[in-house]
Amino acid sequence: MNGLRELSEKLEYRYTEAVPPVETAAELVRRVPIAFARKNEIAPVAVEDGRLVVLTSRPLDHHAIADLRGMFGLPVSVTVAEPKVVTEFINRAYENTAGSAEEVLGEVEPQNLESIASELEGATDILDTDEEAPIVRLLNSMLQQAIKEKASDVHIEVFSDSLSVRMRVDGILYSVLKPPRRIHPQLISRVKIMAGMDIAEKRLPQDGRISLRAAGREIDVRVSTIPTTFGERVVMRLLDKSRNLLMLDQLGMDPEMLKTIRHGIELPNGIILVTGPTGSGKTTTLYAALAQVDTARKNVITVEDPVEYQIRGIGQMQVNPAIGLNFADGLRSILRQDPDIIMIGEIRDQETARIAVQASLTGHLVFSTLHTNDSAGALTRLVDIGIEPFLIASSLVGVLAQRLVRTLCPKCKRLSAIDPEEIARLGSDARSANLPTRLHKAAGCDECMNSGYRGRSGIYEYLQVTDSIRSLIVKGADAKRIRQQGVSEGMKTLRQDGLMRAARGQTSLDEVLRVTEEGEAV
Repeated sequence: MNGLRELSEKLEYRYTEAVPPVETAAELVRRVPIAFARKNEIAPVAVEDGRLVVLTSRPLDHHAIADLRGMFGLPVSVTVAEPKVVTEFINRAYENTAGSAEEVLGEVEPQNLESIASELEGATDILDTDEEAPIVRLLNSMLQQAIKEKASDVHIEVFSDSLSVRMRVDGILYSVLKPPRRIHPQLISRVKIMAGMDIAEKRLPQDGRISLRAAGREIDVRVSTIPTTFGERVVMRLLDKSRNLLMLDQLGMDPEMLKTIRHGIELPNGIILVTGPTGSGKTTTLYAALAQVDTARKNVITVEDPVEYQIRGIGQMQVNPAIGLNFADGLRSILRQDPDIIMIGEIRDQETARIAVQASLTGHLVFSTLHTNDSAGALTRLVDIGIEPFLIASSLVGVLAQRLVRTLCPKCKRLSAIDPEEIARLGSDARSANLPTRLHKAAGCDECMNSGYRGRSGIYEYLQVTDSIRSLIVKGADAKRIRQQGVSEGMKTLRQDGLMRAARGQTSLDEVLRVTEEGEAV
């Protein structure tokens, strides 16, 4: 029996190991400052039979209990829990109390627009902010709403007569706010203050970073501003650093593909590339691959821009163009550190590509990314950069192309007959996929912001560089011919992988068509 459980029994209090539901506490916690709740490890949970139920890890703190009794004017029933349970409850309960951006916007009055608060401390939890300046509260609530909706980006866009705030959720931009055009200068200044930018410089693009906490979670916000005709435009990219890294078998790959990729990761040397557009999850896949490596026996070093997640047992270097540290320079330095495995955030130029190829040919396993539409396109892209075909054929192990498709909301997805127009757009892919006559489609409900989708998952194609593919590379074959050879050897294309997921009810046909190339049939 642990100490708190034993103490609660002596005091005749209830004891719980589970985090109580937060729904009944929504209105109650609005009356209790979060700083008080966290400092005293106590929070109201519900009102039952005319008594206030409070959760605490300090049952002997009679002053805090008495304070809550006084705040609500009700007798108190005490439930005792471990500190981590109380902290989790407080984080969940207060995460839902921050006013929406629309609610805060109603409080922005003209006489308050010039009131810009001093810079928030980098590690401040935005739920703890006591600032009353409406612009400060507006920006904080926008960030809080973005975190709650799991948005990847927040866009603040200014036009001749309007101001727009949009958030990217599951890869799609949604308009969430239309503030008055006149508050634009103050809102942008507040963002720049938090990001450590020069608020006086409005003519040049700037980059900055905000480190904050929300409901106990560490959030890294990368901020970019550019000057436009009507004023500065801001994009804030949110990265939840508390999110757990995914493993390869959690990415949703086909078992055969997963087996092949794992074999490539175990090779002593060569290059494995991950391709796709910005925001397609390439970095997540690379991190998942690195997580498969035995770091106790191998020296793994990365050069990234930026370092998004810290991985135990791996040396990670961040490029810094401001001081002349680019991918090529970082890669040269890494090669003097006796590495077994190297990860390059992106191959952007001939110099980086050449060093990566030479590293693979001298006994190193190299992971990197390229921006190409499909796996075969990566080979011609390397040739375009300036790498000789025979070097590509000698060094490349395989290329993984990927996209992210939105997954259907389980609450509202519905079965429907396939539209003949969709079948026509799919062409030969539809015939080869053996699709059923009815597939799930997006509907829309309150759970998914009426989009019909919740979350995203990957679709993949993996081109293994076999002897026949190497022969084609050396002969200078184009991407289409290489792709045809890969398919003849069993490669599933991005669209084919997407259609398999649509057939299983994970995503919709519309979504597969949206993210894959037109005319991908081979």
